[in-house]
Amino acid sequence: MVTDGLYIGPYADRAVRALGLEPPPMMWIFEWDIVTGDSAALDTIHAVSRNRVDEAVAEGADAVAGARRMRDLVASTEPATWRDPVLRQRFVDTLDYQVNLFETLAAYRTTVLRHTQWLDTGSADARDAWRAAAVDYAAARDEHLRRYTGDVDLPAWNFTAADLGLALAHRNEPMAWLARGLLVAVLAALAVGVSRRAPVGLRALVRLGRVDGEPTRLDRVLVWAVPAAAVVASRAVFTSFAGPAHLVLVLGAWLLFWFTLRLVARPADPFTLAAAVGGIALLRTVLLLAVLAVRGPGYYWFGFWTSPPARSVYVAAAFAAFLAVFVVAYLALRRRVGRVGAVGRVLVAVGVPMVALGGLVAVLGLERAMTLWNDQLALLPWGLSRILGITVHLEIPASLPVVVAAAGGVAIVVGVVLFGKVSEKFLKVRS
Repeated sequence: MVTDGLYIGPYADRAVRALGLEPPPMMWIFEWDIVTGDSAALDTIHAVSRNRVDEAVAEGADAVAGARRMRDLVASTEPATWRDPVLRQRFVDTLDYQVNLFETLAAYRTTVLRHTQWLDTGSADARDAWRAAAVDYAAARDEHLRRYTGDVDLPAWNFTAADLGLALAHRNEPMAWLARGLLVAVLAALAVGVSRRAPVGLRALVRLGRVDGEPTRLDRVLVWAVPAAAVVASRAVFTSFAGPAHLVLVLGAWLLFWFTLRLVARPADPFTLAAAVGGIALLRTVLLLAVLAVRGPGYYWFGFWTSPPARSVYVAAAFAAFLAVFVVAYLALRRRVGRVGAVGRVLVAVGVPMVALGGLVAVLGLERAMTLWNDQLALLPWGLSRILGITVHLEIPASLPVVVAAAGGVAIVVGVVLFGKVSEKFLKVRS
């Protein structure tokens, strides 16, 4: 009964390795009374036991039934037949606690297994079962906390991480619909931009900065407003509107890169530069939205944790699009400031966000920053930072933000030297 109540058998019976680590068999409960809600653990459990979900759900119900039988057997005895009636009552109270705990865990088990099953298959039956189980879990959790909070002999378990994960899970379907709407809007803008009758700004975005007409004031707004709106909206959907820490880093990096590049771009045409960078930003956004549109951010992370081929393809494509931002920025600058001057300006624009954001994380502390980020997105076990430390457990150097900031500083210095001296000579020769 204890094995069924505290372990998910189809997963616990297997030796599992994930991202170079060997997760423990009791992975959904973290050290030792924190019920987890992170996608890394729950998605991995489902990936291992996806063909035995019904069996895994039934184990929880079997554990509850066993606990109730034990409780009823003891409660049916006469107090007078015990040498110590107080001890009998302690037995009954303990078994009441076990029944209540296993009822709560069984409801949560059903909720998360059916939710990950929906993420995996898109089954409407799994979605309905997940939603129904979530209602049962909320009621059981509230009763558990009401009865046992503050009791040192029969302590209430910690469901903070579970509730964080479920709050995000309930947002997956609406986020998927938002992603679909955004994807249609972005693709429509790109399709319009292919037409020769489209505004010059949209045509320039599609052609990555190549201009075939005189831009109007509206065109100069379109080339930065359309990509900016797409980037902000898509990243907000990616975090389910619940991850400000992630948005600060991602959107902060974009803003610092663009404004720095715009500042050092002279005498290059800002319209051409904005169209080139904005066009790539739209293409990267299409890639992200295409995944989010399936079943929301939960599906994105489900594929990341459980499908190495899909993860490799997506990371390769996303990283290639990331590098393309710097390539198109260089190409847009090269005609006006020369090759060396273009390299220098791009290096400065890359270095500034590295210094600013690396310095920000260094001031906060890498462990604290990662804990804040993880608490909002529920990717790794919530208890990891509280007990073991994310950076310690995953062997992430605490000096990493300082290294990033230092590398950004070097990029700025090299870039200033390149576009401040060499490009000046180029411009004089050209004039």
